[in-house]
Amino acid sequence: MANLWRVYLRVFLTFAANSLVRDMSFRANFLIQCISSTSWAVMNLGFYLIIFVHVDEIGPQTGWGKYEFFVFLGTTWIVNSLVQTLFMPNMHEFSELIRTGNLDFALLKPIDTQFLISFQRIEWSSLANALLGVVVVAVGMHQLMTRPEHPLPLSAVTIALYLFYILCGVTILYSLMISLASTSIWLGRNQTLYDFWFYITNFSRYPMEMYRHGWGVVLWGFFTFVVPVLLVINIPARVLARPLYPDPSVAWPLAAFTLVATVGSLIVSRAIFCRAIGSYRSASS
Repeated sequence: MANLWRVYLRVFLTFAANSLVRDMSFRANFLIQCISSTSWAVMNLGFYLIIFVHVDEIGPQTGWGKYEFFVFLGTTWIVNSLVQTLFMPNMHEFSELIRTGNLDFALLKPIDTQFLISFQRIEWSSLANALLGVVVVAVGMHQLMTRPEHPLPLSAVTIALYLFYILCGVTILYSLMISLASTSIWLGRNQTLYDFWFYITNFSRYPMEMYRHGWGVVLWGFFTFVVPVLLVINIPARVLARPLYPDPSVAWPLAAFTLVATVGSLIVSRAIFCRAIGSYRSASS
């Protein structure tokens, strides 16, 4: 088993190195992509800075003040950037592999097909937003830790939990993405489903307290317990900026449920992928 893990790690590192060489062959394009993505993020940050000139919190009595929300915003960029770097280009290519028949060659290779399809291309320029997200999180945490009233404590355990739940969030989004991409085998080109993925993940970009009023409770329940995208950003951001143990509205059971949701998402997405591959017929057949 250890040897198998080493083989897959070596294959992944090979994919990453080849992708980096390809990107560095066109440095100007790489820099333009980095500047474009970070420019959008900076404008988004400016928008929220304007909002916090007029309000103290995002929503009444939510606890997401200016710097807490900036930790949330930075976490959003980190998670989405990792997903876009590792998986987005590969999911876009999946339907083309089916249409052109090149999926046949992937199935013939002596390696897990889902692994091969998911990691064969790394979009390094998308990491620019992750670096900007780290800066925003660091600035927000510095302000929270040095505020005169109730400075926020920070420990190595908190940082470890934050990184762990970021990994959980990336896994949940990947599971949703590979599930939607797998439907290409039945539907052919499914650009509409990719749009559907973006519509769903938009709900994860805001604190879950925004949905816990009126009919929004239905959205909160659905996107927390059925399609758990609200857990993707909220849990790691809470662990860091608003530790769960003093928060009466969200207790540790929700953080524990995130683990269940992560494992469940992986299992369901794997089942959908295997079912789809089982239905695949060669382009030449």
